[in-house]
Amino acid sequence: MVTNVSPTGDKGRIGVYPGTFDPITNGHLDIIQRAARQVDHLIVAVARNAGKGPLYSTDERVAMVREDIAALNTSASIEVRSFDTLLMHFAIEMNASVIIRGLRAVSDFEYEFQMAGMNARLNPKVETIFLMSSERHQFISSRFVKEIGRLGGDIRHFVSPRVAERLAERFALDADEGAA
Repeated sequence: MVTNVSPTGDKGRIGVYPGTFDPITNGHLDIIQRAARQVDHLIVAVARNAGKGPLYSTDERVAMVREDIAALNTSASIEVRSFDTLLMHFAIEMNASVIIRGLRAVSDFEYEFQMAGMNARLNPKVETIFLMSSERHQFISSRFVKEIGRLGGDIRHFVSPRVAERLAERFALDADEGAA
């Protein structure tokens, strides 16, 4: 979804919110809505990141992110893209001046602080902005959502109904394949 682009094609201040989004959670959506208010155009960048062993393919994750963003009540200019390069290279390619990262807890901060330092060394013109998770989303992580869902727990408070349905289908398929 791309809106609010000027007739000259200038998107204004561009921000990149990167992640694996395997799957996208309500915490991610909260950061996306808040990040979109900080920039003129937000690119939600879905990392291929095969090293993390994602449950869903990149195309599936991009589709889930697009579906959930389309359901948001926002007029913000948001676009979803996948990438498989160094984040800073992707940010430069997108003409972004800001990388947005969400923080849930102090444990996230150490890693993100190091990444922000490395990114600043790679390109000091691209700033990293941290957004704290809102109180009701601080404990949500894709890893926990998958674990709870795989074990038959109720994940409806952590993800959209569309994502909850996709996860239920995936875990049912996995169970069927495991029983065969």
